[in-house]
Amino acid sequence: MNIRHHFDDATLLAYSSGSLPRGMSLLVGSHLCWCEECRGRARQADCVGGELLEEIEPAELEVGTLETLMARLDDAEPEVSKQVAVADANPDSGLPAPLASILGKPLDALEWRRIGYGVQQYDLKLEGPGATRLLRIAPGVSVPHHSHKGNELTLILRGSYSDELGRFCVGDVADVDTEVNHQPIVDTDQECICFIATDAPLRFTGLMGRLAQPFIGL
Repeated sequence: MNIRHHFDDATLLAYSSGSLPRGMSLLVGSHLCWCEECRGRARQADCVGGELLEEIEPAELEVGTLETLMARLDDAEPEVSKQVAVADANPDSGLPAPLASILGKPLDALEWRRIGYGVQQYDLKLEGPGATRLLRIAPGVSVPHHSHKGNELTLILRGSYSDELGRFCVGDVADVDTEVNHQPIVDTDQECICFIATDAPLRFTGLMGRLAQPFIGL
């Protein structure tokens, strides 16, 4: 796997600090299973966070704080765990381990929903801001041209696409924000399956995209 596109430093720092939405954290952890370079940078981010914590002045806790914390842990829903360690992929699905554990089945066995010509979607239905979806796009088909009201992370699971930022293949990630306008198009005769996580809705620039947005859910 020849990975050429990686996360911004800010994204890895947010992942290290635990401040990313659940879907984005899952996507970052999935990419880290495949990308040695980003795993190394994530460990550096962890070290930076540890050094910052050591510089914070200790504060006295209120009586009962520990009991309250333990009670919250007992009631909490399980979250997506950080996975910086090497965990290649689920041998049965060919997917990175964090995503494979959430899906529980291979990509071709999912209940895909058609949302437009040549485009299918699978909603991971994770709580939190934004959306966490898989998109399955047929050869030669493009996503409507759009910008972003927040941040969007995309991990390529199968095939490839090209847009204004370059060509993205299996393992690559697109880490984009409000400054980016693009229109990904599948550039080979193989379908492209992408794992997408956002923290705010997309901003479609064309009429057809805006009309379709309520059905796309992104």
